[in-house]
Amino acid sequence: MKNIPFNRPFLIGNELEYIKQAIATGKISGDGLFTKKASDFFTGKFGFRKTLLTSSCTDALEMAAILCDISPGDEVILPSYTFVSTANAFALRGAKLVFADSLSDLPNIDPAEIERLITSKTRAIVVVHYGGIACMMDEIMDIARANNLFVIEDAAQAIDSYYKGKPLGSIGQLGAFSFHETKNVISGEGGMITVNKEELIRRAEIIREKGTNRAAFFRGEVDKYNWVDIGSSFLPSEITAAFLFAQLENLDTIQKQRIKLWKTYHSLLTGLEEKGYIKLLKIPGFATNNAHLFCVLCRSLKERTALAQYLKKAGVLSVFHYLSLHKSPYYSGKYSGNELPNSDMYSDRLLRLPMFYELTADDVEYITCKINDFYHKL
Repeated sequence: MKNIPFNRPFLIGNELEYIKQAIATGKISGDGLFTKKASDFFTGKFGFRKTLLTSSCTDALEMAAILCDISPGDEVILPSYTFVSTANAFALRGAKLVFADSLSDLPNIDPAEIERLITSKTRAIVVVHYGGIACMMDEIMDIARANNLFVIEDAAQAIDSYYKGKPLGSIGQLGAFSFHETKNVISGEGGMITVNKEELIRRAEIIREKGTNRAAFFRGEVDKYNWVDIGSSFLPSEITAAFLFAQLENLDTIQKQRIKLWKTYHSLLTGLEEKGYIKLLKIPGFATNNAHLFCVLCRSLKERTALAQYLKKAGVLSVFHYLSLHKSPYYSGKYSGNELPNSDMYSDRLLRLPMFYELTADDVEYITCKINDFYHKL
């Protein structure tokens, strides 16, 4: 019997060598050599206006909430089917969270739901590109412009993914990425904020540096740095940045392998979909597939639970994903909106399968064979 984890961190290039180099520079506290190299990579490859590495995607989202001046009484529209960090960043600023339902055929937020939920108190829209699959950004940006709203892209899963040729994280005023060990490109923990509105760049630097104008000081623009705004310590260490840069140098190799694995999964499970046992996520024509994850939609919570247990007995760790945030212990008592049936459907029925760089085609064949066995025994 195999033993296949859901995820496994990996080394692909010069991670350890670059960490040694970072230490040798005498500066490992952040914003050093490898932070610059990583930032330059992102701006060069994807054309982001400004990138700032952070300690996590959670930090990037919290920075975004501050940059949008979210305050008590403001309303922020976001999907219920997402990780808690998406919501927590704005809850920390005192905002009322207005949860929207997902599309029926994708976990992404439904633009029609956004339009329905806007009030005079709405300040921002947060979209989550689930699995690296782009949301319907033209419709969402049109809604935002018509109502003078910020758009924050939670692109935690969306590195190297595009909407109509535009890199995700570059379309809204702000974007947030994750380099957590479960992502395509990893640094253990780690994240990045993309700032796509020129007038927000200088303040983003200040917020990231504990509310000081330290970045301007080191550029020689001021003769001393002071506390000039609110902020926190959002910088990652140079050790984190060094590990990340080694991964970025191998981004194309990583992506090629993940897409190959995704296609193998898809081809070996299409038969079950055709028979009506499962559903697979469809990639819309306007979106690209960065192969961040592979999942199946079961027909019920009971069936998903049974399938996950069957795979575990076969040595395969599969996981369900988010639980609808509007029903969470923290927020359910505060929620007064409509039922969100699609969000609840994904919460009950979506099962994620192992997906990481060192997974092999044989592993995928084994996993899909076990899934086929499960359904053929029903």
